[in-house]
Amino acid sequence: MAKKKPSKTKKSWLSLALTKVRRFCLKLVVFLLGVSFSITVMLRWLDPPTTAYMIQRKLGVNLPGPACQSISYQWQNWQNISPELALAVIAAEDQRFPEHLGFDFRAIQQAIKDGISTERLRGGSTISQQLTKNLFLWPERSLLRKGLEVYFTALIELTWPKQRILEVYLNTIQFDSCTFGVEAASDAFFNRSASQITRPQAALMAAVLPAPHRLKVTRPTQYLRRKQSWIVRQIKQLGGKHFLAQITNS
Repeated sequence: MAKKKPSKTKKSWLSLALTKVRRFCLKLVVFLLGVSFSITVMLRWLDPPTTAYMIQRKLGVNLPGPACQSISYQWQNWQNISPELALAVIAAEDQRFPEHLGFDFRAIQQAIKDGISTERLRGGSTISQQLTKNLFLWPERSLLRKGLEVYFTALIELTWPKQRILEVYLNTIQFDSCTFGVEAASDAFFNRSASQITRPQAALMAAVLPAPHRLKVTRPTQYLRRKQSWIVRQIKQLGGKHFLAQITNS
């Protein structure tokens, strides 16, 4: 028997349904882009009360170590943060921060080369990328998360000045399992405000950033002391406060 051809009515209904689905998906994408853009632009002036990473630490979701019963986090404005802290994190994490637009392709290429030669992958993330992950994303490595990281990093770089990027980063980075931001960390480690931190103290704090669950400011190992000394030397080579002026004056 010959198969019956789909009726025109059925074809018309299917075509209408697909059109509605496409329109809905398009509207959803436009809505999400609008929301993400609005939130990102607002955070240029509004200080974030928390971050996605802090919430995940509180819940203990897909992260090393137990959940935090409480998060130690206190916002501090740029003018009340010691310049030594800004210099230390740039020297330790992203020395080309004033120059790039969110992505340091030279560092990415070097990270790939190191991964091939040593069979171990090291990070090539910039301060802007790390800030994006802390503010908006989750730790799982996937194409979706990487795509969102690229999108939000570009958005932040396009809408925020470099000083604001660094200010929010300094206030939201993790220094210990449940301690976030330079103000809470300065008080916890040195019993002083972030405005009073010296260069050696700032270098020691920056030295733990790659692994704050394992490396401890309060119990510095020989490795941590060596890295602290390296960061101090890097700050001098960068030009100290003259280097930081590139960011504050941009």
